Amino acid sequence: MIIYGSTDREPGPERYGRLRVQTDDLTPAAWLTERRPGHGAFGTVAGVSAPGFPAYARVLHPAHLDEQPVRWETVGAAYRRKPSGGTCWHDLIGVTRDESYGDVYLPGVWDEGPGEGPTPPDVARALIAVLARHTGTPDRCWFALWEGYGRWEWGGVPRFETPHRDKVLMAGALADADSPESLDPFAELPDLWWPEDRAWCVGGDTDLKSTYVGGSEALIADLVADPALEAHRVADTDPVD
Repeated sequence: MIIYGSTDREPGPERYGRLRVQTDDLTPAAWLTERRPGHGAFGTVAGVSAPGFPAYARVLHPAHLDEQPVRWETVGAAYRRKPSGGTCWHDLIGVTRDESYGDVYLPGVWDEGPGEGPTPPDVARALIAVLARHTGTPDRCWFALWEGYGRWEWGGVPRFETPHRDKVLMAGALADADSPESLDPFAELPDLWWPEDRAWCVGGDTDLKSTYVGGSEALIADLVADPALEAHRVADTDPVD
């Protein structure tokens, strides 16, 4: 289904960074909108990424200390807890979910919790380096952005449906996935990324502190092993944080 809407926000750009906004053909997103009922339901790993891949990983968004990234394992060690694929941030720091949004920090360890939303730019750049090795079409990729982000109203630009979100479709090279940062330092990166050959799919959401990736066993093994990322294996039906 194609969806249109209107608000008082600024009209969306023709290019979101270096990504080209698609104003007519949504066919490249059809494989996401035609998922089987119940497969990839909202709130699951496959619902945020995409169903049908052999393996999945959860990539954690870092916390910060003095604006420098801090890994969850570093924070967990201070609380004598070890993060896993199913660990929620509030459980790691020993508070309730509501309390985690208050004035909570640990001096000398972290002073800002993980950012909620799509993949942070630094994490995205580390992801790009790994993902590029696992697709034959790194220069032909597709991206999707939730229409509710930021200051832009997409007007007559068609949107497509994913579980619980309506998305604007964009095209570009994998290397340009982080380019919206050049448009606006606070511009969200796309929620979804996938190459023309559909070798993998990266998924994020406005409410999440993690990014989820579906792909081959080899890709997921590379993500989990990469020292620039903090990633854990998860299952497609696992609930998201």
